[in-house]
Amino acid sequence: MESTLAIIKPDAVKNNHAGEIINVIESAGLSIAAMKMVHLTKGQAEGFYYVHKERPFFSSLTTFMSEGPVVLMILKGKGAIAKWRELMGATDPAKAAEGTIRKRFAQNIERNSVHGSDAPETARFETSYFFNGLEVVR
Repeated sequence: MESTLAIIKPDAVKNNHAGEIINVIESAGLSIAAMKMVHLTKGQAEGFYYVHKERPFFSSLTTFMSEGPVVLMILKGKGAIAKWRELMGATDPAKAAEGTIRKRFAQNIERNSVHGSDAPETARFETSYFFNGLEVVR
């Protein structure tokens, strides 16, 4: 069983798409091992996205991620990282496949509704950034 982090971003939470996104996750056969809603501070968002700190979009991304609540989840399943990334679709919703979460709900390349880990080592960092062991169903 593989684990990955999933975030329903502030745009999707604000537009009441969290339930629909969770339904997509569960309908695809992924299990939710942990879930909570939080309102990230700018500092927490900066810490999470630190790998992008030199990128021109860092400030706008961390401002966006701290503008409203997010839903944080640990997803588990066979090939969970690849499966979640497939369900999300391309980062740019204009390039995302029909039926993907980003095609359905994203506003643009930055306000793209969801986040997912891109590799096992990233997933380990990202899940431990937001969840402690007591919060995860084994």
